Amino acid sequence: MSGPIVTRSFQATLPVSQQEAFAWHQRPGAIDRLLPPWERIDVLKRGDGIEMGSCVEFATRLGPVPLRWLAEHTACSPPDYFEDTQLRGPFRIWRHRHRFLHQDNRSSILEDALEYQLPGGRLGAALAKSMVEKKIQRMFSFRHAVTRGDLMAHDHYRDRPRLGVGITGSSGLIGSALKSFLSTGGHSITEITRSQNGSSSRERFTWNPGCDDQLCMFGEGLDAVVHLGAENIGIKRWTKKQKEELRESRVMRTRSLCEALASLRQPPQVLLAASAIGYYGETEELVCEESAVNGEGFLAQLAADWEAATQPAKDAGIRVVHLRFGVVLSPRGGALAAMLPAFKLGAGGVVGSGKQYWSWISLDDALGAVLHALMHPDLEGPLNVVAPEPVTNRQFTKILGSVLNRLTPFPLPAAVARLLLGERAEGLLLSSLRVAPNRLEERGYHFRHPQLETALRHCLGRPHQNCL
Repeated sequence: MSGPIVTRSFQATLPVSQQEAFAWHQRPGAIDRLLPPWERIDVLKRGDGIEMGSCVEFATRLGPVPLRWLAEHTACSPPDYFEDTQLRGPFRIWRHRHRFLHQDNRSSILEDALEYQLPGGRLGAALAKSMVEKKIQRMFSFRHAVTRGDLMAHDHYRDRPRLGVGITGSSGLIGSALKSFLSTGGHSITEITRSQNGSSSRERFTWNPGCDDQLCMFGEGLDAVVHLGAENIGIKRWTKKQKEELRESRVMRTRSLCEALASLRQPPQVLLAASAIGYYGETEELVCEESAVNGEGFLAQLAADWEAATQPAKDAGIRVVHLRFGVVLSPRGGALAAMLPAFKLGAGGVVGSGKQYWSWISLDDALGAVLHALMHPDLEGPLNVVAPEPVTNRQFTKILGSVLNRLTPFPLPAAVARLLLGERAEGLLLSSLRVAPNRLEERGYHFRHPQLETALRHCLGRPHQNCL
């Protein structure tokens, strides 16, 4: 006997018109922005937007069990609604109608109306109903927060022209999210890749030092370039060879790219080049862009040389912004992803003394800071991409444990960290970096997640119970 058909509805007030809210969902990247980052979901197939008949296919997991989910867009009536229906997947029935309700020229309501039936009849419904409803509530809490936040960020610049933006490192944590975020704001994105696999086009082309043909062909006319490509600094021991590779990927490659951009007949107006707050070296005093000088140590010198490598672009009159990233928080990669397995098992704990400061930023705010730098023509030089409230490692540990509802009883002594990680431990875990985002705040940037707890609850899908 079949189980009951469940209906659910979730609403969110959006800070834009009905037409713009609908258009956001039509643009490339919307589907990626709405995928919950705490779930293992890969998009295997993309249709042509949300028009009737287009399909999208996901690969996901239910515990250890791999699942495929194929859905078809079965109705579309701009700007009022569109609908998708499961053709194959974990539910016996799944229909999802996205409705957009007019309020006025500056606001609208998004209503997600669901109709679903679980497999396994009444027994399946009895066993899985509570778990499924909780997952659905978490997902739509996240989706609505992202939709509202993205629309608000882009609407702030509604009177500015849309840009053609080239992105290096577009497959990395920040680059892949930035590609989706900017495209939903109406900007056109060109991926600048190292790989020569696949055909080149205005949307994707290959560039490597000394091979500028495709850059000259497809890079002419780009308004901006965001340079994020670099070797991951945290995955290998810092041997002499690895340090050379880190330097090569940052300093040499950046200089070559800047020389190539400077040689274009029509170079971009702005280059946003990745850097890191490691530039400041260890500090427990709160530092900002204007007050601090280059610190000491491998990371500080690497960051300084990385930034100096952009000089050819500056000499060509390109506006250059150095994006000094702190710890970017996402369960999809970076430091947080590395910590989560231990913390989820209740095996997390303070690193070293726990007194060292960690300057962090949510992934969404990192994206917002990049957009802010793109759209402010008076902004150049260093930009600290960090949240306004750095925390000690002890505070970070306590808050992450609380969000996950786990104890954190197992400290990692400094000596053990150094034994396991070598020099990386000192640079990435044990050093204190207390950094302020003065230039973002002075220019009116509005942080979505100024406090660590709200940032972690958002990206881990752990809202307070009264928010569900």
